[in-house]
Amino acid sequence: MAQGDIETYWEDGSWKNRREGTDRAFGAGYGTKDEAIAAGREAAQADKVEHVIKNQDGSISEKNSYGHDPRNVPG
Repeated sequence: MAQGDIETYWEDGSWKNRREGTDRAFGAGYGTKDEAIAAGREAAQADKVEHVIKNQDGSISEKNSYGHDPRNVPG
């Protein structure tokens, strides 16, 4: 993840969000994964960074980019 990207993850029995490069969650204790994703998406869109969503086992479920995409990428 690039510096400042937002990560939605499972830890200690709840869903949380944190900014890459920090150990502290800025959003914690969400009741559902969907609630945490919505809050993480909002932060990523505001900061124009990538949002990385993980499963309970820590594997990456989804990535969404909200800015700084390369322009000249074929495909």
